[in-house]
Amino acid sequence: MPDDDGSPAWHHRRVTALTFSDSLVVPATPDELYDLVSDVTRTGQWSPVCTGCWWDEGHDARVGAWFTGRNEVPGRVWETRSQVVVADRGREFAFVVGGDRVRWGFTFTPAAEGTRVTESWTFLPAGLAAFRERYGQDAQRQIDDRSRAAHEGIPATLAAIARIARGGA
Repeated sequence: MPDDDGSPAWHHRRVTALTFSDSLVVPATPDELYDLVSDVTRTGQWSPVCTGCWWDEGHDARVGAWFTGRNEVPGRVWETRSQVVVADRGREFAFVVGGDRVRWGFTFTPAAEGTRVTESWTFLPAGLAAFRERYGQDAQRQIDDRSRAAHEGIPATLAAIARIARGGA
């Protein structure tokens, strides 16, 4: 049976949620995990898409700071510019791609076994509008692809952060 767009239902899965989060308890302190995640130069160690990030000259993990990230998926390589919007050591670190497109964040909550790390992702209205302008008729498929990548990538990212925090490579 075909999907709404005429493609076979088994060909792709339509993702409609434009926000997603997942959590994992990691045996480390909130400050240790914040220090790890807020060092965006290490993002390539845990992200399934981002292969590396670097701060603008003179910038670091503080509100208003900008950094560039290099992303790779099969057949596509691109860079994004992001701005830190929350930098609260031991509690939350968040940034917005393009300054208004997509929000990524990490919160750190003490738990009996360590710290509950929650990664969240939200496709913002300006990001949706930019995709519609850039991709036209193909915008929804592009949005669905990015949404699917976030839904699949967040659990993988959390597992990798946990492995690194436990001293794994």
